[in-house]
Amino acid sequence: MRATGCAVLSAVMLGVFCAGCAEQAPQVSQQAEPAGQKPIAELVDPAPPEVAEFVAPPLTESEIAEGWISLFDGRSTFGWTTSVDSDQPLWTVEDGVLTATGDAPSLLLTPFAIDNFELRCSAHLEAGGNSGIFLRTADAAADPATDTYELNICDGHATHATGSLVGRVVAENVPAVEGAWHDWRVRCEGSRIQVWLDEQMILDFTDESDAVRLSGKIGLQVNQGRIAFRDVCLLPLGYRELLSGDDLSGWHEVPEAASEFRVSEGLLNISGGPGFLESDETFADFVLSATVRLNGAGINSGIFFRSMQGTADAPSNGYEMQLNNAMQDSDPVRPADSGTGAIFRRVQARRIVAGDNEFFTAVLIAQGDHFCSWVNGYQVVSWQDERADDENPRRGRRLTGGHLILQGHDPGTNVDFRSIRVQKLVE
Repeated sequence: MRATGCAVLSAVMLGVFCAGCAEQAPQVSQQAEPAGQKPIAELVDPAPPEVAEFVAPPLTESEIAEGWISLFDGRSTFGWTTSVDSDQPLWTVEDGVLTATGDAPSLLLTPFAIDNFELRCSAHLEAGGNSGIFLRTADAAADPATDTYELNICDGHATHATGSLVGRVVAENVPAVEGAWHDWRVRCEGSRIQVWLDEQMILDFTDESDAVRLSGKIGLQVNQGRIAFRDVCLLPLGYRELLSGDDLSGWHEVPEAASEFRVSEGLLNISGGPGFLESDETFADFVLSATVRLNGAGINSGIFFRSMQGTADAPSNGYEMQLNNAMQDSDPVRPADSGTGAIFRRVQARRIVAGDNEFFTAVLIAQGDHFCSWVNGYQVVSWQDERADDENPRRGRRLTGGHLILQGHDPGTNVDFRSIRVQKLVE
């Protein structure tokens, strides 16, 4: 190696559609691909239309580096699925807030399930309304006592008023919330769920029942009346750092790499290429957070995942989250080479969010056949792989675990990795 030291939803869950996901199975080449070449012609799923106005996520720089992501872009329902299939969407965006009216019950869902996390948002429920935030929910949650944790927002509920988990625990002495904006924060770790309302803890519950749920999707509910949400942000909990800062323990170089891999002052620098640095460990369903700097205009790199073990002849047979901030005609909604956060050759990023020569954080959630990515907290991809199964993700869908691979793309590559962290998701 050349490395050196240095409410009840049975009537609600009528169907699921995926906003912003691919609808047709991609067709890809079966030919072997040289290590450093990435022909853009094989990109099969264009990015979804991007809103004209970019709204920065409501996150600080330190929160972004910590791994926080925004689940609502302030302009669209990109990245969500819904429980009701309708020609007229119940959930819309008005004046920068996500809103629905309870003409028919509906639940917005993340396309991924997550186990340990912190969630925060602001909500406004009209007087007499009924809403909630669903935690670790099943796709079809028929019974809130077994299929979800439903954090109720409904002052007048007969048994489980605002702040309670329906069918599980009643919160006491909770102030009324209807008719005004209020801030919510929830922390789910193992069987413990803590809830804060306007930064005052209102619930600290440990589920000791036989129906404990350790993983599931996040949902926003409308049941009755108008509900509005804004500043919906998530922090996965349980990240584990994969870079030691002192050496390349846990990584090995794929044979015949031209890249140089150096660790110095807490940074992993990859220069030159082509070349690939592979993790010893394998990962199937996970959240990955990488803090990266591309040192120059048009620098090209990537993080491969669920990869087959690399060889000299086939060094990077995996999915690839692209790292490349180049734009066409300086237009951020027109990536020049798929864009940072893209799943290369599968779906391009809908916007270039980060800049060259500065650190940014990319987050990837890979779960089953669905892949979501964020750059500096802003979601750029939500894509489902509908191809036939294949052990090689270049040829088809791979659901089993594989290696992470860091790429030196070409002789001009110069990229710094400050952090690469992974949280394995409950399978």
